[in-house]
Amino acid sequence: MKPILFAAMLFISSMLSAQNGPKIVFKDKDNTLDYGTVTKETDNGERIFEFTNTGDQPLIIKNVQSTCGCTVPSKPEQPIMPGKTGEIKVKYNMNPGPIRKTITVETNAVNVEGGMVALKIKGEVIVKNEPNPLEKKTNLLMNKS
Repeated sequence: MKPILFAAMLFISSMLSAQNGPKIVFKDKDNTLDYGTVTKETDNGERIFEFTNTGDQPLIIKNVQSTCGCTVPSKPEQPIMPGKTGEIKVKYNMNPGPIRKTITVETNAVNVEGGMVALKIKGEVIVKNEPNPLEKKTNLLMNKS
């Protein structure tokens, strides 16, 4: 009986010690930002992922990278202290079409596997529909008659 009790206590203490350290929690549901339907003329493509260090040690964002060159992320350079918030800025180039990109964040957080977090952006960039100047003139002439 004593070896089982000892093993159980060892398991519980190792689980408790694994909980110590920096922890990253993002504000956005499922770590996803939705751009919605936007146009290049009305949106600069910049968004911010906000997160909090809910752990008890400083959180370090080691690296942030995107799946392609059309999305440029930037990370905080200083550690995020326990209880404090930080930001990962993302700039999408706003090419027309669907937005489906992943940003990988490498941290020292103990609450995510290997310290890695996947962030996602989604949405659609549409071309602003501006009437042809010749069509405007034709419509004006037709309405006058």
